[in-house]
Amino acid sequence: MAEDLYKTISKPAESNFRDHASKFIGYLYPIRNEEEVKQILLVLKKQHYDATHHCYAYRLGSKGEAFRANDDGEPSGTAGKPILNQLLSAQITNVLAVVVRYFGGTKLGVPGLINAYKEATKEAIGAATIIEETVNERMEVKFEYAAMNEVMRVVKDLNLTIVNQEMNLTCMMVLEIRQSLYATLEEKLSNKERISIKKLK
Repeated sequence: MAEDLYKTISKPAESNFRDHASKFIGYLYPIRNEEEVKQILLVLKKQHYDATHHCYAYRLGSKGEAFRANDDGEPSGTAGKPILNQLLSAQITNVLAVVVRYFGGTKLGVPGLINAYKEATKEAIGAATIIEETVNERMEVKFEYAAMNEVMRVVKDLNLTIVNQEMNLTCMMVLEIRQSLYATLEEKLSNKERISIKKLK
C-alpha cells in the first residue's frame, strides 16, 4: 500500500456474539480524535447502563501510531488487547471498537474471555465497509488575479479540494492535496512568477 494511503471504515458497524449465556455486542466506529472516543463511550454507557463491562480499543493516525486498549474490569489482557489485535489484524485505523458484555452467569475463564472479545470484534469488522483514505496536506497559494487561470488549471489537473479562497487583486486559496502529490504541485506552481505557496501545519 502507498505510504499516503490507509484503511479505515466508512460508517459504524455492529455484531452479536454469545458464549455460555454471556452476550457480547461489538461496535465499530470511524473516529478522528480521542474526544470522539469519550463521546461515543458516554453514549454507549448510557444505552447499556445495565451491562457488566464496556471494553474497548482504538487506533488513530494514518499508521495507527496512537492506540489504547481498556479491559474495563475484566482480567488484565483478556478484553482490550484481543480487541486491539483484531484492529491490527485488519490493518484498519481511525477506528474505535467497543465490546459491551452482559454476564450470563457462567465464568468463561481467561481463554474464553479472550476468544469472546476477539470474535465479537472480528464479526463487527466483518460487518463493516472498509475503505481506503489518503493522507492529505493543506497548503496556501497566493497569486495575482491575472494568474487565476494557471492556478485553476493545476487545481483541476490534480483534482485538488479548495478549502478556502479569497479573491481580490491578490488572491489566496487553501488547497487540500494528497501527500504524494505535494511535490508535483510545488513543481507546477513554484516556478511561476506571481505565485507563492506554503505548507500549512
